[in-house]
Amino acid sequence: MSLATSLLLEFDHEMQLTRRMLERVPENKFEWQPHPKSMKLGRLASHLAELPTWGSMTMETDEFDVMPAGKAPYAGRVMANRAEILTAFDTNAAAARRAIAAGTDALFGRPWTLKNAGKSVFTMPKVAVLRSMVMNHMIHHRAQLGLFLRLNDVEIPGTYGPSADDSGM
Repeated sequence: MSLATSLLLEFDHEMQLTRRMLERVPENKFEWQPHPKSMKLGRLASHLAELPTWGSMTMETDEFDVMPAGKAPYAGRVMANRAEILTAFDTNAAAARRAIAAGTDALFGRPWTLKNAGKSVFTMPKVAVLRSMVMNHMIHHRAQLGLFLRLNDVEIPGTYGPSADDSGM
């Protein structure tokens, strides 16, 4: 089995789970945050919608500088509503899926570097970046979103099994 085929099985599953969680984001709670050091709910949901772009970027480039010299630093945004979040997520996940599907095993083995103001933060094979900085990063923030939703009395969909809100639990 190729790396692309193997990754896509995991990618498709994680994107489906993430979308289900994003479908629950209450629009009237975008400014809510559990702690002053936490992201606001709207920014967290927007971040989850943006994360698949890192999959495309990883496959299509060999490095990314979050604070490039002479240019504006990378900055996420807060989307206006749930529909915008879902549209962005679907678009970004589809583009990332196409980029992964087109990847060869040799491409997955090529190094990818994250930089900050020209200095290397890390370099890893593209396959490791996809797993850690894209999928695992998404899983981490999806769990945060689940907690944010729970604290706002929003029913949580099951992920790796049923949730306490699924019937019969």
